[in-house]
Amino acid sequence: LLFQSIVKCSRFTRSRLVRCMVASSDYPKRNPRRSSAPKPKGTASRGYAPRPSAESWTSTKKTEHSSADEDGDLGTSNGTLSSEATEQTSSAEEEYEVEFSGNVSSSMELKGVNEVETEEETEEEADQKQSSALASTSMDSESIDRELEEYRVRISALVGASTQGQDQSIISVHEQDKSVITSDGQDISAVDVPEQSQSVVGVTRKDPMEQTTSEQDIAEAAVEEIASKNLVARKHSSSEDGVGASKDANEEPLVAGDELRVTEDEEQHEPEMQEQVQMDVDPQALKRRLEELADKNYSIGNKCFVFPELVEADSVIDLYLNRSMSALASEPDILIKGAFNGWRWNHFTEKLHRSELTGDWWCCKLYIPKQAYRLDFVFFNGDTVYENNSYNDFVLHIESDIDEYSFEDFLLEEKQRELERLAAEEAERERQAEEERRKEEERAAMEADRAQSKAEVEMMRNKLQHVLGLASRYADNLWYIEPSTYKGGDRVRLYYNRSSRPLNHKNEIWLHGGYNNWTDGPSIVERLVKSEEKDGDWWYANVTLPESALVLDWVFADGSPGNANKYDNNGKRDFHAAVSKSISDDLFWVEEERRIFERLQRERKEKEDAGRRKAEITARMKAEMKEKTMREFLLSQKHIVYTEPLEVRAGTTVDVLYNPSNTVLNGSPEVWFRCSFNRWTHPSGPLPPQKMVNEVNGSHLQATVRVPLDAYMMDFVFSESEEGGIYDNRDGMDYHIPVSDSTAKEPPMHIVHIAVEMAPIAKVGGLGDVVTSLSRAIQDLGHKVEVIFPKYDCLNLSNVKDLHCRQSFTWGGTEIKVWFGKVEGISVYFLEPQNGMFWVGCVYGKNDESRFGFFCHSALEFLLQSGSSPDIIHCHDWSSAPVAWLYKQQYVHNGLPNGRVVFTIHNLEFGVHHIGKAMAHCDKATTVSYTYSKEVSGHGSIAPHYFKFHGIRNGIDSDIWDPYNDNFIPVHYTSENVVEGKSSAKRALQEKLGLHQTDSPLVGIISRLTAQKGIHLIKHAIYRTLERNGQVVLLGSAPDHRIQGDFSNLAAKLHGEFDGRVKLCLTYDEPLSHLIYAGADFILVPSIFEPCGLTQLTAMRYGSIPIVRKTGGLYDTVFDVDDDKDRAHEQGLEPNGFSFEGADSNGVDYALDRAITTWYDARDWFDSLCKRVMEQDWSWNRPALDYMELYHSARKN
Repeated sequence: LLFQSIVKCSRFTRSRLVRCMVASSDYPKRNPRRSSAPKPKGTASRGYAPRPSAESWTSTKKTEHSSADEDGDLGTSNGTLSSEATEQTSSAEEEYEVEFSGNVSSSMELKGVNEVETEEETEEEADQKQSSALASTSMDSESIDRELEEYRVRISALVGASTQGQDQSIISVHEQDKSVITSDGQDISAVDVPEQSQSVVGVTRKDPMEQTTSEQDIAEAAVEEIASKNLVARKHSSSEDGVGASKDANEEPLVAGDELRVTEDEEQHEPEMQEQVQMDVDPQALKRRLEELADKNYSIGNKCFVFPELVEADSVIDLYLNRSMSALASEPDILIKGAFNGWRWNHFTEKLHRSELTGDWWCCKLYIPKQAYRLDFVFFNGDTVYENNSYNDFVLHIESDIDEYSFEDFLLEEKQRELERLAAEEAERERQAEEERRKEEERAAMEADRAQSKAEVEMMRNKLQHVLGLASRYADNLWYIEPSTYKGGDRVRLYYNRSSRPLNHKNEIWLHGGYNNWTDGPSIVERLVKSEEKDGDWWYANVTLPESALVLDWVFADGSPGNANKYDNNGKRDFHAAVSKSISDDLFWVEEERRIFERLQRERKEKEDAGRRKAEITARMKAEMKEKTMREFLLSQKHIVYTEPLEVRAGTTVDVLYNPSNTVLNGSPEVWFRCSFNRWTHPSGPLPPQKMVNEVNGSHLQATVRVPLDAYMMDFVFSESEEGGIYDNRDGMDYHIPVSDSTAKEPPMHIVHIAVEMAPIAKVGGLGDVVTSLSRAIQDLGHKVEVIFPKYDCLNLSNVKDLHCRQSFTWGGTEIKVWFGKVEGISVYFLEPQNGMFWVGCVYGKNDESRFGFFCHSALEFLLQSGSSPDIIHCHDWSSAPVAWLYKQQYVHNGLPNGRVVFTIHNLEFGVHHIGKAMAHCDKATTVSYTYSKEVSGHGSIAPHYFKFHGIRNGIDSDIWDPYNDNFIPVHYTSENVVEGKSSAKRALQEKLGLHQTDSPLVGIISRLTAQKGIHLIKHAIYRTLERNGQVVLLGSAPDHRIQGDFSNLAAKLHGEFDGRVKLCLTYDEPLSHLIYAGADFILVPSIFEPCGLTQLTAMRYGSIPIVRKTGGLYDTVFDVDDDKDRAHEQGLEPNGFSFEGADSNGVDYALDRAITTWYDARDWFDSLCKRVMEQDWSWNRPALDYMELYHSARKN
């Protein structure tokens, strides 16, 4: 920064303060904090200077600049930056101290600093930010005047005796301003005052050298004190006078890559405060002091010095360089390049000017921010010649309340503010884009409404042409209207002769009317009365004709709408009377078009508002569910470990509580806590091991941790000793707890799924659902997810958005086209070999092993040739299992080194050999539930690799299965109106399937009819439910025609014997499945084995109570209301259903009887159970978190 010299030089007098603040410092490559230690003698160190080109080497005196060594890290601060930043440089250096007279030790050696990246702000932003900061830190003008007056009084009292009788005081020279600043505006140095000027300043004053030593010392002390205390005030004064960069807008920077801001002479006076200080300081004493410092530093070989000698934060200093002693001795321009706190913050470049001191001393003025504890700098000529203290750089220590550790906190706080600013800007951009999109949609909708209104008018005109041909003014002896002439808006009386008509003997006669061929339906309803004035059987009603009516349409009935049984509708032609128009024909149709357009607009607005309200409610429910799931995730291992507070926030202190009795450390006399942050990658490194102590009044052990401001994840394990020994690291997964309010964000991971099924474009079984839903859930967490998929000729392309051919490549002698599109918001790359391998009309069944092997190899080749480098490659089942060994054997060492392979087993019935080979080569393996992983642990393909095998349950797609937005059910509902919603759905289901409309328990069964699904138990459950006076609905089909035939016979028998109480729908019908989930009271899932099972999860989503057999994923997700309370609580859940063991009828009866009895005898409690299960989260929220833990564990390994 360039400020004016205390010594009033002709080059400085009219310059302004130029600030060079950095808003924030993004320092992603910091080293761990370490205690500083002197660098060993003889260690090479190179300072700040750019490396020159070969051509310029001969003309460059000092040009090399080494990167910083990594000996240490700088600290943090709780302070707040008072002035925002404008620029940083992009390099970091090693620095060593150079000796400064009076305040810097030459024996200290400095630690290295890391390379920092730079950011730039506009000067306008910097000015705005710094002005507000300066206003809060600098002295106001009244305070400055008071302090100066105190100095005047003190100095005048001390030297008054020697100056009595003189015309002017040494300190107060108010009337001689023009002796210092001449009439033509040229500055004259206050140090080297010409004779004529001196005679004016001190007309009758004695020669200053004749003063006593005591008087001289007093004056010099006053100079020092005034300078050090009032320079801060001067910077404030300067800022009010227009602080900013004084460099001309058209001036090119002197150094490429640096934004130089050089203070030039300006045609304006110094700020008032500077003039006041100049008048109050004895210029001769000031000059003598500076000359002494210059001589002293020159004599001991120091190239530079500062004044005041004690440098304090939030002050202004003068920095002097002796050009003749430096590498810049012959250079015409001298600049300083510097930064604060180890080159980490607030980089600047400023120009020096020749001072009036004796010798070749050059000077500039710098502001020292209050967040600075050291200043690092070098000098250069604006090009490639540097003076960098023999490659050690110059370092100046600053008296400050901040140190390197508190400065670290300050940087983190600044980074947080910067992130918040960027987030706000991004949110504003998104808001503007959304607003523009909304306006565009509004314009398109209006055009559509106009087109529709035109079309409706044209259709109405055509229809009315026909109706007008049938209309008349009366019908002899049947009806007529009085008065005989009428138009729209008139009040008329319509007469009707009942005799000889269908209503001849009816006591009541009603008119049901409309207009313009029933445009608005039956909008006119009037009861007719018997006419006492007319002869015969005449009845009449008074009717107001609609304003826009061209034709009046009506029928007569024996009752009001909804209550009529007999009609006179003119032989099914209705009655029509022509209505005269009050305006021209063309104007009428223009008005009709406007009316229709306004109606369409109103209807659309109402629909959009209703949709918006529903979307807001849906989003709120999703957010609440996610928050609840995260809390359950944190509590899921409370029997082992948890934190207080439960939600860990950055910058706070938390207690970690651990119960070793449930772990491998059970019985250990000591437990040591080992912790770090950000997936063990935090710059501070792992914290020192901490011995855990007994919790006060508790059974857990406790350790206390301070969470850094830039921590987004807390990582820890436990050991039996300080040295290590036995570890509890959660089976290699480690313990991780997310941290909120961090200044840093977790870097997104890149995950690629390679699969042969994907819903809804090519779904055969549950694999397709998992690929799509898991990808969406991981993407919602902020990660990049892509799918590589075969381009079958049987794809459902209606669910692929923006499909286009992006590129092609060749592998195995075959050209492979690469198509790209979006499926459910997921990026999908479709590979289409031109050899027709996937043009077979189906997913499975045509030489599958060869086709899918080729696909797996081409998928990896596509990643290689496209330059992609995913963190995780996730393959599924035997069909994409070859990816695991192909990657490890061929690609990990040939262009794809960063990936880790995760393999998921969905079905062990097929491709056992491929599954075993993939298990051997993958980094991590999963199956679809924890209990199922235990059940298959002895399988030959899994047992040798069980150490890397994990069970993570599947979830359901909460957008597809959502009773609040389901178009297949009559009433949308949430847990708040579950009883109303399910009652309506039950009535609709009973009506649709022909069941009795009775209030009885309804058991639903939605299943493939295979032996695995427990078909013998299904049959028994049907009869048992009917015995208990319940109703049964079954939806499903059998791939085995024998089983299908067996159930067809059963259906015929049951439908005949229990008509109206049971219905078997032996087909696939997705809309009906939605209605069954909503309308059933219970959903039965009696599987013999079930890896995960989605039926019971979907049932709970709709408030239906599951009845399941305890196996696989059914055991992991359904907790019996009587038997599993403790097990549910361990998972942070409440019991949610009925379950049984065994595979016989007794087991089914045990669960089914308790369920039906509860429905009959405890209906209120049953309704509360429905509400409870709806509020449990069985979506992909929790599995996605578990998969991310697995992905990170794979990356760590």
